[in-house]
Amino acid sequence: MTKPILYHSPVCPFCQRIDILLALKGRQQDVDVHTLDLAVPRPDWLLQKTRGTPALPVLETADGHIVKESLVILQYLEDIFPDRPVARRDPWQRAVENMLTRMDVDFFSQGYAWLMNQDPARRDTMREGMLKQYAQLNDFLLAHAPGGPFLFEEFGWAETVFTPFFQRFWFLEYYEDFRLPDDARYDRVRQWVEACVTHPAAQQVSRELVIKFYYDYAKGCGNGVLPPGRRKSSLALEPDWRARPMPPQDKYCHSATDADLGL
Repeated sequence: MTKPILYHSPVCPFCQRIDILLALKGRQQDVDVHTLDLAVPRPDWLLQKTRGTPALPVLETADGHIVKESLVILQYLEDIFPDRPVARRDPWQRAVENMLTRMDVDFFSQGYAWLMNQDPARRDTMREGMLKQYAQLNDFLLAHAPGGPFLFEEFGWAETVFTPFFQRFWFLEYYEDFRLPDDARYDRVRQWVEACVTHPAAQQVSRELVIKFYYDYAKGCGNGVLPPGRRKSSLALEPDWRARPMPPQDKYCHSATDADLGL
């Protein structure tokens, strides 16, 4: 039987959401994965399928339909692979799950905005904005799941949605020296983050991978845009990231060359 096809990048946090869901369900072999390089334009054949939309992930169903947007793809896969449900079945619990996942946009937007910031004078403001996002998550978890570590008994839908960004924010540790303060206001969300990033179903990426691929973002250049003087994006899949040196941590006063980055 024909399998769904997932058009995907290992660098992309939205794509990793799909990887995590499939791992939780034990369904990795039931979806064909077509890996794309974020450093190059999407091929014309894919843009024809998506009606010009370049964003990943994209799922092509077994009968040839196109599904876009990671949360929509998650729900589609949850529906066609109902065994080992990830989303809650109880209506109230599902509502709680959905209320938490609706907080994801402000959370990841703040983190990426700080990573891409190029003005050292704004660092304190960006830090405070990031702490505010974590504090809001902390308050929600205290209200609905004070015991932890997860929102419910096990790693589930909300964890699938947030974990790729908890892992991407390793770039804030590296490039902005950001860590949650040792403060009770963040104890519950810290517990959640640590349980999420160490879960066996969420080991598709490492700190090293994130830090190396996201160097150009740290220089204010997202989506494959090249910093001045550079000829190759840090998002490129080749050369293999394991063979590249670690990028310089000082993103404000130093700009690495392609050679510095092993590109």
